[in-house]
Amino acid sequence: MKKYALITGASGGIGAATARRLARAGWNLYLHYYQNEERINDLLTELKSFDIEMIPICADLTTENGVHIVCNSIFNLNAIVYTSGIAPYGLFVDLSEQTIDEMLQIHVKSPLVMVQKLLPQLMKTPESSIVLISSIWGQTGAACEVMYSTVKGAQIAFMKAIGKEIARSGTRVNCVAPGAVKTNMLSGFSQEELDMLESEIPVGRLAEPEEISDVISFLLSKESSYITGQVIGVNGGWYT
Repeated sequence: MKKYALITGASGGIGAATARRLARAGWNLYLHYYQNEERINDLLTELKSFDIEMIPICADLTTENGVHIVCNSIFNLNAIVYTSGIAPYGLFVDLSEQTIDEMLQIHVKSPLVMVQKLLPQLMKTPESSIVLISSIWGQTGAACEVMYSTVKGAQIAFMKAIGKEIARSGTRVNCVAPGAVKTNMLSGFSQEELDMLESEIPVGRLAEPEEISDVISFLLSKESSYITGQVIGVNGGWYT
């Protein structure tokens, strides 16, 4: 039976790594993106060798309309992997209200509405799964990333509640909470800052995007059939 997964933010580091991992496992993919069309086209070309369907979806998830564009593009669905996000760095008092609104939309309202609208499709199958990519900062909080910590914590709270509500439907919901990962999200940091960051992590290095995608793939598989409502930390021992 064909399996279909929606990956939001598929042009990003974790999203693209997840697309590659799921393609190898035979998943058909809806690949959401917004600004990085070139990266999506490169990903589509890269994954052509796999015998799968790939459907790109362009939508701005910082807007209310964006999530409806995505939902209206879905016809068959077995899994959602929500990796979309933005992470402004700086003092909370310096954030504009527009940035706060965009953060709330892309990290909280868009995934909530997406799950609400697509749950009926997920529940048509005996087993389905939702994975939200939260963050270590949603678990413990971070100075200069107050808003990011807030919305990532909201994702975790939502996952725990909805996971209980729909557990008997056959749809599982979990969060992956990465620590520091080698993606564009860290592009604003200097090498000195990255070295200092690595020194704080017990394993002594940043995570590779593939190390996050492996956990996502596991949570979508039958091997995790008794796991729901959980936060899986992938942080090199940085937070336990």
